[in-house]
Amino acid sequence: MHGSTPDPGSDPRRFAGVVLVDRRGWILLQERDEHAPIDPEKWGLAGGHVDPGEDFEPAAHRELDEETGVRLPAGALHLFREFVVDHRKAHGTWDVMQVFAAATDLTDADIDCQEGRQIVFVDPQVARGLDLSSAASLIVPAFLDSPLYASMAP
Repeated sequence: MHGSTPDPGSDPRRFAGVVLVDRRGWILLQERDEHAPIDPEKWGLAGGHVDPGEDFEPAAHRELDEETGVRLPAGALHLFREFVVDHRKAHGTWDVMQVFAAATDLTDADIDCQEGRQIVFVDPQVARGLDLSSAASLIVPAFLDSPLYASMAP
């Protein structure tokens, strides 16, 4: 990369990710299994592709529901940031990902893992040390250091 900014191009693949923060300040992360097309056997966010014609926020709600069974009310998700993520290993591209966050009263017992090995709330100090996906390795520390996270954590 030699210090240049990655360029996703004029029509990038779009992804939406969701971070839920529980009452302890722990964050919801997914441990991918060996079948994941992007970063198998690493930890990442709930989320996935934004469909053609779909906006990021509805995609974030849809993906969260598909992967965890969690349906949040409209307006519950707050846009954290947009990232350019490295999906070169899986797709040969730099892609655009908007990350949304919400505080929740849910616990691990409320999460139905529909994809990956497990989807659980993780202590933020532990989360920083996990084998994170390329996207999550950018997003998790940025989120944990953000005013948005501070506003949701106890």
